[in-house]
Amino acid sequence: MGTIGFIGSGNMAEALIKGILTAGVYAPRDVSISDIQKDRLEELARTYGVVGVDTNAHVAQRSETIVLSVKPQTMASALDSIKGMDVGGKLVISIAAGVKVAKIAAALGDVAIVRVMPNTPALIGQGVSALYANDRARPQLGQALAIFSAVGKAVVVEKEDLIDAVTAVSGSGPAYFFLLMEAMMQAGAALGLPAHVARELVLQTAKGASLLAVEADKNDESPAMLRRKVTSPGGTTEAALRVFAEAGFEPLVGRALTAARDRSRELSG
Repeated sequence: MGTIGFIGSGNMAEALIKGILTAGVYAPRDVSISDIQKDRLEELARTYGVVGVDTNAHVAQRSETIVLSVKPQTMASALDSIKGMDVGGKLVISIAAGVKVAKIAAALGDVAIVRVMPNTPALIGQGVSALYANDRARPQLGQALAIFSAVGKAVVVEKEDLIDAVTAVSGSGPAYFFLLMEAMMQAGAALGLPAHVARELVLQTAKGASLLAVEADKNDESPAMLRRKVTSPGGTTEAALRVFAEAGFEPLVGRALTAARDRSRELSG
C-alpha cells in the first residue's frame, strides 16, 4: 500500500493507525505522524513503532496517502502548512467533519481527495465510515476503503451532500444509543433495581440486541422483524412499545436526525 501519513494524531488517528497496522495494510515504518504535542508523537511512536516527524510538510513529503485527521477548526492552518507542496500524485483523505472537498482543493489544487465521516466505535474496531471521492480519487477508492475497513465497515456515497445525512445517522448515531441506554439505566433504578444491576442489564441488552440484529441481517431479517418476534400480543413489550408510539417515537427520531443533518449543512457552510 506504500506510505501513509497522519496530520494530527488524536483519538481517531490512533484508531486508524492501530487498525491498519493490525490488519497489515501498512507496516509501522511506512506510517508517519505529526502533531502539535511532542509528547503525543512520542507516545504513538513508542506504542506502535510509527515515525513521528516535526512538521506537517514532512508528513506530506514522506507519504503517498495523506490523512488530514485534525479538528475542523484547525483545518485551515493544517492546509496552509502543506499549501504549495507538490501533492498532485498523492491521495488526500479528510476525516474533519463539515470540511468540504472544495475547501481542500482550493488550498491544495486539483488533487485526489476522499472525504470520510467515521464514528467513534472505530476506537474499538467496530466503526462505520462513509466515503465520498472526487473524480480524481475514484481510481484510488479501493485503497481508502481498505484503510477504513480496518476499523469496522466502510461504505461509499456517490454525492458529497449525502455526507450530511451520514453525519446525522452514523456520525452522531452512537450518542442516540448512549442516550437510550442512559435513560433505561435511570428508569431501571427508579423501578427499584440497584444501580449497578440496572447498568449491567442495560449494557448487555444493548450489546446482545446489536449483535443479534447484525447476525439476523445476514439472513435478511430486519430489526422490525426481530421486534415483532419479541412482542407478544398483550404482553409486557407491547405495553412499553405502545407508550413509545403514543409519544411519537418514530416521528421524533425523524425530526432529530433531520435537525442533525441540517446542522451539518450549516457547519459545512
